[in-house]
Amino acid sequence: MTTAPLPADRLLITVAPTGAETTKEDCPQLPTTLEELVATAVECEAAGAAMVHVHIRDDDHRPTLDLGRLQDTVAALREQTSLVVQLSTGGSVHDPLADRLRVLDAAPDSCSLTMGTTNFGDDVFSNPWPFVCDLYQLSQEREVVPEFELFDLGQVHALQRLLDRYGLPFGGRVHCDLVMGVPGGMNGTADALVAAVRDLPDAVTSWSATGIGRSTLAVALASLSKGGHLRVGMEDVLTIARGVPVESNRQLVERVVELGAIAQRTPMTTDEARSFLGIRPAA
Repeated sequence: MTTAPLPADRLLITVAPTGAETTKEDCPQLPTTLEELVATAVECEAAGAAMVHVHIRDDDHRPTLDLGRLQDTVAALREQTSLVVQLSTGGSVHDPLADRLRVLDAAPDSCSLTMGTTNFGDDVFSNPWPFVCDLYQLSQEREVVPEFELFDLGQVHALQRLLDRYGLPFGGRVHCDLVMGVPGGMNGTADALVAAVRDLPDAVTSWSATGIGRSTLAVALASLSKGGHLRVGMEDVLTIARGVPVESNRQLVERVVELGAIAQRTPMTTDEARSFLGIRPAA
């Protein structure tokens, strides 16, 4: 698939509105129903987001990988937004590997693909090498564009190994997201970001960064200064300032749009993001 070059001042903003860790009881403003998720996506697209990273919940607001719900979610997001729809294949840390592979049956535009196992707080986010290889080959077969999630430098190096063995993703672009500040992963600091970017494989065509919790702003500013892109959302941070809860995902998108403007970066449109990432145009 050929892609048109974009000016260097364009900024890809991804919103991750829900995640799998925070409960609805602890955060009532978290979008956990399909209606809440779609409304959030509409707001965030209007604010400047071009891609949505999706986790879903069941009727009791618990994380689920139910295929019917995933398919309904993809359909609803496509009907009411033009966002690039990226499904999480991570689910929650308790989901079986086989269920995580079946996420691609919902035919998203993109999927997350974590490049290794990570200590995730007190839990273990399991991504053994055979699973990584199976998921990558399935994404190529299904023509779903992966975003490679990198939690530490070992996973940066594993990406080179994967590309050497199986070639480029569908679409020919290699987009990564540096997930920083997870207890058990790399620090959410400018120094860690610079080290990770330095070691990215030559085949990488673009990268973004996600700062978890209190590292959100430090990572966002470091990413902008290095020419990277940004992922924000209530999956990753629940305060807008010390002791001040986030009211909506739109707030977080609006904040990085403002930071981008200071860095003279303009949010990509959804059509630009599709071209940039090697994803087919919206139907």
